Amino acid sequence: MSRPEDTLPPDLFYNDAESRKYTTSSRIQSIQVEMTHRALSLLGLTSPSLILDIGCGSGLSGEILSSVAPPLGGPHIWIGMDISASMLDIALQRDVEGDLLLADIGQGVPFRAGTFDAAISISAIQWLCNAESSDTSPQGRLARFFNGLYASLRRGGRAVCQFYPKNEMQKSMVSAAAIKAGFGAGLLEDGAGTKNVKVYLVLSVGGGAIEGVVEGMEGVDVEERMGRKGDGRKRGEEVGKKGRKQWILSKKEQMERKGKIVKRDSKFTGRKRRVQF
Repeated sequence: MSRPEDTLPPDLFYNDAESRKYTTSSRIQSIQVEMTHRALSLLGLTSPSLILDIGCGSGLSGEILSSVAPPLGGPHIWIGMDISASMLDIALQRDVEGDLLLADIGQGVPFRAGTFDAAISISAIQWLCNAESSDTSPQGRLARFFNGLYASLRRGGRAVCQFYPKNEMQKSMVSAAAIKAGFGAGLLEDGAGTKNVKVYLVLSVGGGAIEGVVEGMEGVDVEERMGRKGDGRKRGEEVGKKGRKQWILSKKEQMERKGKIVKRDSKFTGRKRRVQF
């Protein structure tokens, strides 16, 4: 049986009929409730928070965010983003309490820096592992997503992304992209070794590795993260003259961290044009 993400892009796969089928399935509703509560327990929120629901769909997870009250107050406030207009239309029909945004997470997370206290994502980010055209790549889409998510969370904030990796390579690719963006990260697998295994990527901003949820991270190369966040260069230190290759690469890296789309590096990056007579 083929996986949905292997057939069509999400905005085409989740048309009106498929979105309604997904939303009304009692089995899917039950699984969604279970995974959303699990994600909330991993976030460990003790007071009402502003939460970003990534790939919110028709608002199944959002309903739980609106109803769960942390120990120190009322329910959470949430904003949902999804690429499927059909899913968001059903969410509006169901009169969910969160605000909704039509957006492609593979193009970044378009919110002001430090907006959210936390974020959750249920069964969404595996869609980023598929290139949708020759102009995109899974690595590029994952980088834009995690860089944008990192910027949108306040310092000390957390995110929990439940996803279904196709294989170990996808699991490592997703984890490495999160670490490269600057997150402290850990993987947790519920039901490991069974066909119902559920993988949770637990992320923190401004912290180290997540205690107690580091299983499955052995194959992830953390050296790239150190090159970005801890390369020993002080703030404002010279990275080369303006216009030189190192300066251009540094600026492109800064734009990627903000979730901006930048052109790929090539052998011509930073090369001077020959003077024409």
